[in-house]
Amino acid sequence: MTTERSHTTSDSGAGPLPGAPGPVSPPADEPERVAAPLPPKPDQDGPRTVSPTGQATGADQARVAQGGPYLTTAQGARLYDGDHSLKAGPRGPVLLQDHHLREKITHFDHERIPERVVHARGAAAHGVFLGYGAAGEVSRAAFLAKDVETPVFVRFSTVLGSRGSADTVRDTRGFATKFYTDEGTFDLVGNNIPVFFIQDAIKFPDIIHAGKPHPDREIPQAQSAHDSFWDFVSLHTEATHHTLWNMSDRAIPRSYRMMEGFGVHTFRLVNAVGDTALVKFHWKPKLGVHSLVWEEAQLIGGMDPDFHRRDLFDAIEAGAFPQWELGIQVFPDTPEQTYEGIDLLDPTKIVPEELAPVQPIGLMTLNANPKNYFAETEQVAFHPGHLVPGIDVTDDPLLAGRLLSYLDTQISRLGGPNFGQIPVNRPHAPVNDMLRDGMHQTAVHTGVAPYRPNSLDGGCPFLAGADTGAFVEAPAQVSEASKVREASASFSDHFTQPRLFWLSMTPPEREHIVAAYTFELSKCFERAVKERTLKVLANIDPELCEQVAEGLGLPAPEATVPLVAAEPSPALSQLGETWPTDGRVIGIVADEDADLDGVRTARQAILDAGMVPLVIGPKGGTLDGGGDPIAVQRTFATARSVEFDALLCAGDPAAGADAYGARDAKAGSPTPDGSDPRVLLLITEAYRHGKAIGVWTDARALLGAAGIGPEDAGIAVADSCAPAVEQLGEVLARHRAWDRFPPAL
Repeated sequence: MTTERSHTTSDSGAGPLPGAPGPVSPPADEPERVAAPLPPKPDQDGPRTVSPTGQATGADQARVAQGGPYLTTAQGARLYDGDHSLKAGPRGPVLLQDHHLREKITHFDHERIPERVVHARGAAAHGVFLGYGAAGEVSRAAFLAKDVETPVFVRFSTVLGSRGSADTVRDTRGFATKFYTDEGTFDLVGNNIPVFFIQDAIKFPDIIHAGKPHPDREIPQAQSAHDSFWDFVSLHTEATHHTLWNMSDRAIPRSYRMMEGFGVHTFRLVNAVGDTALVKFHWKPKLGVHSLVWEEAQLIGGMDPDFHRRDLFDAIEAGAFPQWELGIQVFPDTPEQTYEGIDLLDPTKIVPEELAPVQPIGLMTLNANPKNYFAETEQVAFHPGHLVPGIDVTDDPLLAGRLLSYLDTQISRLGGPNFGQIPVNRPHAPVNDMLRDGMHQTAVHTGVAPYRPNSLDGGCPFLAGADTGAFVEAPAQVSEASKVREASASFSDHFTQPRLFWLSMTPPEREHIVAAYTFELSKCFERAVKERTLKVLANIDPELCEQVAEGLGLPAPEATVPLVAAEPSPALSQLGETWPTDGRVIGIVADEDADLDGVRTARQAILDAGMVPLVIGPKGGTLDGGGDPIAVQRTFATARSVEFDALLCAGDPAAGADAYGARDAKAGSPTPDGSDPRVLLLITEAYRHGKAIGVWTDARALLGAAGIGPEDAGIAVADSCAPAVEQLGEVLARHRAWDRFPPAL
């Protein structure tokens, strides 16, 4: 166990070390000795203690902070358990009488106004969902019937950051879809990662508080690379699976258009005769699942923090409409609610697609951008309890808390209970709810009897039956049980599925996971937090642990649980297949002396292939060369490799007039001779990130100047533009030239 020491001095005694999250070093193990709250650090002070009317009280500042060593309710009642909701038995439904759950979640929902506490930064689009009719055997939901078209509104988001944070941070992405069905609104509120950090909603404030910026400094923004996050997930090991996904490439998507979506929870579907089945929802992007590399993500955060938002908006504006297939994994609705030994009520678990294939049931196409960001993207209100006949919930304890939390959040964020009347939230089905008045009531109700039964309004509204489209909860059996704050014993396995995920990754993906853990933990101040996390990694895989430990300069511990023999799931890897290249952005480097006829031909070939050509020239305006002028969209000064999926070079541009350090730091100093150094930077950076690079004619010289071999993976050297464009497309179909990176693992 690490010995406590003050953070007021460094190990050498030379003075204070900045960045310590608390006043003393924590132990490697979770503290068990009861003690009072720690004092603030010496550099911290609070506001003066004054009365509401500004009179000094003389009270010690510590007396207005939290006090006492025990966890309590807001009213001071001590609590014996803070990790489990009150349920009817370990696997039973969560009980409404759980006052601690309701108090904790309600307070959390009201922590921020008016910005969302989580998923604050988002981008959205309108579209349409077309049912395939393939779900009829398991669900009577009308919008899933064959050829039924349903309007949708989809919001993508990051979780941790504020509205002003960057798009390309390492984070889970929200993937929320509002279906405006004829039977009412259905909201599928999911993420781009199929599991979550916690198994019970009562822990949701804890994981978000841990991931958010430190409350004293309000830094770091939109990042998990800090002590409080890793302190929590290393102590609360049910978070291990989601954390591993977050350290993978899935947490830095190339585009919202190339991002998978998941419903996370297990839902219950009901068919026309009342039979039930359990399912997990999947969104599969038609363009495949692709990611950035970490350096790309960091550069984009500075070059274009709106990268994902811009990409989605531009693609739809250009007519390259993103598409996803909605699919379901179907499981028998047995009393155990397990499948092949996997607990379907545990939101930290997946069912590998090799065990339960994803069955496509519909196609979503996003075809229109919002007219007003605030009115639509910011005010849209999702809720997992917005259900339609044929789709029901299960006793997943995380889902149970979300059913409470989302409604309360929308009331707080949007100013009252009538948020459903905001245009983007309005159902496309008739509403007669007997709800009246309240803040922002915009409906003008008629009648005198907003109650039932009544006779004054002719008995209206009437109750519907199942035969007239009523939503009827599936009559799931609830076993006789005691009220307990416990989790099912099957929830206690925290390492089998993380090991499955690690073993399913290809060598390049494993390299990225090692780099992500090393980067994030290197940003932590506390050695104890790093050591504790290494113990968690040892229980996933010894090689993963050893590689990260090497990067941290710490010894690799031994596993504390037996390593399971897990069968890899190829479906979890992003590599190994080819995908359409629609909407890919190709940068074409040229100047007045380049093969401009070839540039014109290449532009058209790229457009014909459904991709986007952007010409990069030495200065703005056009390139003529005696033919039709070619518009320049980027200049050597403004272009950076991270904007493009591939580069095509039509010549070897000489150093431009502004290619000197005082004007453009990318050019270096003194004034260069030969090739423009910013073009060389563009090419070497793209090469480093595994992107396809094509050259023809004089542009071959650029490869030599950049130190790139013409036979290297992903390099297209041709005598004319046509074969260069064709070869680029072949590499782009695999997203990157993965053979360029021989892995050490």
